[in-house]
Amino acid sequence: MYYEESDFLETADSSTLELIARTRQLTREYYSSDYSDKEKRSAILQELLGGIGENVGIDTPFHCDHGKNIFIGNDVVIGMNCTFVDNNPIRIGDKVMIASNVQIYTASHPVLPEERLVPDWKERGTTFFKTYARPVEIKDNAWIGGGCILLPGVTIGENSVIGAGSVVTRPIPANCVAVGNPCKVIRYFDKDAKKQ
Repeated sequence: MYYEESDFLETADSSTLELIARTRQLTREYYSSDYSDKEKRSAILQELLGGIGENVGIDTPFHCDHGKNIFIGNDVVIGMNCTFVDNNPIRIGDKVMIASNVQIYTASHPVLPEERLVPDWKERGTTFFKTYARPVEIKDNAWIGGGCILLPGVTIGENSVIGAGSVVTRPIPANCVAVGNPCKVIRYFDKDAKKQ
């Protein structure tokens, strides 16, 4: 895979570590909050996330790295035990359903050891590995089934359904059902739609 230098990011600098610590504190507060205290839970999410619309339900536990890179539209439900690794933006449209145990990763690492490992990491005061990040987007009216994994750079098209347990490694078009590992389209809602 080809990487642009701009794809890589620093994960161990002081500002990033402070942001992660803040996020851990807020997600812990959210987890510990009374489920019926909608005002407090909403205030925590407003502080945690980059943007959040109306009528959004996020069940607990909920895990994320930065929080500020997560943007959620209106009328969204996110099930329990979801993990969003938001080193790059995660954008979730309106009327999206995300089932329990879904994992969304914007970050990954090069496969080849010579690209992944940093030989002079101690001298540079960084991590011993390189991390790259690409945004993930889930468009309006999509449904992500339980236990799905969305990998860096993918987009889930409008109205599409991702079957439970799928691993999404590439963009999924609009108006379809896609399943499997790797996730592939098995059916379009519109008979005239062309497979991409």
